[in-house]
Amino acid sequence: MEKILIIEDDPKIASYLESYINKYGFIVKSVVNFENIMQSFYEFQPQLVLLDINLPYFDGYYWCRQIRKESICPVIFISARTGEMDQVMALENGGDDYITKPFHPDIVMAKIRSQLRRAYGEYAGSQKERILEIENLKLYPERFELHFGNKTVLLTKNESDIVATLMDRYPRVAGREDLLEKLWDDQTYVDENTLNVNIARVRKKFQELDLQGVVETVRGAGYRLLITWRDEAE
Repeated sequence: MEKILIIEDDPKIASYLESYINKYGFIVKSVVNFENIMQSFYEFQPQLVLLDINLPYFDGYYWCRQIRKESICPVIFISARTGEMDQVMALENGGDDYITKPFHPDIVMAKIRSQLRRAYGEYAGSQKERILEIENLKLYPERFELHFGNKTVLLTKNESDIVATLMDRYPRVAGREDLLEKLWDDQTYVDENTLNVNIARVRKKFQELDLQGVVETVRGAGYRLLITWRDEAE
């Protein structure tokens, strides 16, 4: 069942959407901590997001940009703003569709189904999916999924990029500068501690697959993938 995250600070609207969408068999969650919306996103790993524009702390445009750094899942804006420029801004900041309030719930459901079909279903691109594989470890970069044996873990975009770089460079070292460039593209300021945090998260994801000591720190250089499970099998 697909998971849908609702980012709406009006509790009545959020509750209404949650109960209505849930009737159609979706797993639905509403954000309650608007100061750190991405934490809810990381934990829930939704296939689609419904996003308001007027939110506490930061607006929906900001949060859509943050989501786009981590995921390509469909984002549908739902807002009382009816201006053409608002809709343009929503799309320019990474949104896939726009619904104005007041809305009819059947329209919301139709747009949800349409976006899910385009992203994952019958209308999704038919080109061959990219898969990285080393010694039965498989990474699906377009799905943000890491597989080993009969186990699967979901990754954020940053985690997926790190694993992809480690696998691409194996058995060579992936330099810190290369990883920073990969993760933050053209941003003018990056905090290297953020890379350390993401590396720690990647190690935890490997541990969830029962793989220990997979990411080696090469002092003064970067990180290297170790095929520790091959030794265990032997």
